[in-house]
Amino acid sequence: MEEFVKDGERVDDLQIGGLRIIQNPRKFCFGIDAVMLANFATVKKGDTVLDFGTGTGIIPLILAGKTKASRIIGIEIQEEMAEMAGRSVRMNRLEERIRIIHGDIRNIGEYVKDSSADLVVSNPPYMDGGHGLINPDDSKAIARHEIMCTLDDLIGSAAKVLKDGGRLALIHRSSRMVDVLSLMREKGIEPKKLRMIHSAVDKDSNLFLVEGNKSGGRFLKVQNPLIIYNQGQIYTDEIHSIYYNGERM
Repeated sequence: MEEFVKDGERVDDLQIGGLRIIQNPRKFCFGIDAVMLANFATVKKGDTVLDFGTGTGIIPLILAGKTKASRIIGIEIQEEMAEMAGRSVRMNRLEERIRIIHGDIRNIGEYVKDSSADLVVSNPPYMDGGHGLINPDDSKAIARHEIMCTLDDLIGSAAKVLKDGGRLALIHRSSRMVDVLSLMREKGIEPKKLRMIHSAVDKDSNLFLVEGNKSGGRFLKVQNPLIIYNQGQIYTDEIHSIYYNGERM
């Protein structure tokens, strides 16, 4: 394991069939958002899946451990993050299923053929360019703010690479729901299922999950809310199962 890990990095157990991930606490570590998205997205046997802005590679690793997707490609604009994600893939001996690309999703055609993907997932920057304090640490700023990629860029690139009937799954701030849903429809990806996320049952929703189909018909199913914490900041049974359940189809 030592051959894969650099100074300042740590290895975390994902509790999924022995899979582990390399992270650097000084940079951007994955959070619960990515885990919820990976569990929410519809993944079918044999799917080709793209993860836009893969960061540490957490979503590809989770999908490799929990689904029957045959090919998972993580694309990350930050070279250092992409290199670290690639080492996690090699450490887990998943090179045959997961590929990490250092690249810009705005130029997605350089890496992936048009209309070739069954599913695109993304846990994108939540803050648009004109809002929020910019973190002086570039890696965190890029992960949290639309510096290198806007929501329009992301959804447009997804529409380009998805097959007809292919799916786009996102997690985003509830305050930006109108932006997300309207852009999906504008780009030809019809929202099909939506789930609000609440930190507690008595709190307003701060995040939501949405999945849409390219060239899909107009019908949206709103699922029951996802509650993260019970009283005492203890994970609900559903969140606990998302973190620790086994393989799913």
